[in-house]
Amino acid sequence: MKSFKIIALLCFVVLFSAACAKKSAPIDTGASVNSQLAAVDVAAQTITDGIIYFEFNKYDIAPEYRDVLNQKAAIMRQYPSVRVRIEGHCDERGTQEYNLALGERRARAAYEYMVLLGVSPNQLELISYGKERPAVMGTGDQVWALNRRNDFRVIAR
Repeated sequence: MKSFKIIALLCFVVLFSAACAKKSAPIDTGASVNSQLAAVDVAAQTITDGIIYFEFNKYDIAPEYRDVLNQKAAIMRQYPSVRVRIEGHCDERGTQEYNLALGERRARAAYEYMVLLGVSPNQLELISYGKERPAVMGTGDQVWALNRRNDFRVIAR
């Protein structure tokens, strides 16, 4: 009988402590999730908006585009679930094989720069479209300059 009283007393203490434990406030998942999704959408748009342009037959990142890549890298470090495809493009001059290789070097230059800035390689992929997807149709220096570029596509949020 004595052991029954001790067990009953212990059960009472455990139940009483659980009932008196501090209750956490309910989480408002609706508003929180919506604001997080909105922030990721803005971040994804910022990543997509910045285009990097290149000089003829070049693939090095010009100094004026480093800030664009710095901004993209900062966003990607902040949102590690975001994945981006870097798409290298060329103008219409040159062979298909040459432009595919040059487009890949352009995409890789941006990829390597962003990895040096702390972006996980798992967040990035690259592809070269060579001259197959021009931004602007036509010929001439102004048109060609707009087609020598890297585009950035968000492929996962």
